[in-house]
Amino acid sequence: MRGGVDLGLLEAREAVARERVEDLREAARRAATVLEAAEIELDRRVIAREELVEALAVSVAETTAVTETEAEEESVPAPAWLPGTTVPPWQEGLPATALAPDCQRILSMLADRSGQEPVRAKEIAVVPGLEPTPAKVEGVRSKARRLAERGWLVQEASGMFSAGCGPVAGPAGGSSA
Repeated sequence: MRGGVDLGLLEAREAVARERVEDLREAARRAATVLEAAEIELDRRVIAREELVEALAVSVAETTAVTETEAEEESVPAPAWLPGTTVPPWQEGLPATALAPDCQRILSMLADRSGQEPVRAKEIAVVPGLEPTPAKVEGVRSKARRLAERGWLVQEASGMFSAGCGPVAGPAGGSSA
């Protein structure tokens, strides 16, 4: 009879443990859903800000072009971007000074590590002296992703970043904008 009592006690403990595991799984599912919604909201806000900056840059460029035409000065084609306001697509001869200072720091840090293993956004964030808080790391990750999308960096499948082929050769080259 004692064996039956011990077995019953073990079965009761197993049932409690099983219930706790299911509760934790459900909490993890809820947390994952909340995290996914927060990531989507962050992406939307980053895109909205970048779209606004690009629209303002185009507006400023158009205004500048109209003013130059009215003054009958020699017309110089206005860039589709303003230095430091948005990340232009990388092209030969375009200096890193066309980027915002934060993007220049990211590019410089990775250029210094050229030939080494790719790094995570958290490692990039600590170089300019930022606290590696999730918000700061996410900001650096967003900038690094944008640089990778525009050809300045390489983003690995693992989400790690390394210097791209072109910008490493000329981040300080060219005239300053």
